[in-house]
Amino acid sequence: ESILDGVPISLPALLKARRIQEKAASVGFDWDNINQIFNKVHEEIDELKEAIKKGDNENTFEEIGDTLFAIVNVARFLEYDSEAALRFTIRKFVSRFNQIEDELKLKGKTFKESSIEELDEIWNKIKSKEKQ
Repeated sequence: ESILDGVPISLPALLKARRIQEKAASVGFDWDNINQIFNKVHEEIDELKEAIKKGDNENTFEEIGDTLFAIVNVARFLEYDSEAALRFTIRKFVSRFNQIEDELKLKGKTFKESSIEELDEIWNKIKSKEKQ
């Protein structure tokens, strides 16, 4: 009955969001350019910040979903697979985190004994090495 029918319920959420967006786009319910999508992303982030500021847990939850949905739209519009992009970032994060653990072990320290500034400094050092 609906244009959006036929998207399997069991799909991972990012993929399901993309498929629904593709179906909507197929009938012209889509953005004309990436700047419009970025405006929507910023709008959703602002709404998320406002919900957090108000301490509105129910609306905060909803705004997190809206923000993720808008980010998937960015990936879809640019023809990137948001699921693959997130998996890539997870692997990158795990690798960097493991390197922080290794560096702390060399210093004889733990995460709890380290300040967030120290951890961030190590993170940035690892990140800059990757770009070389």
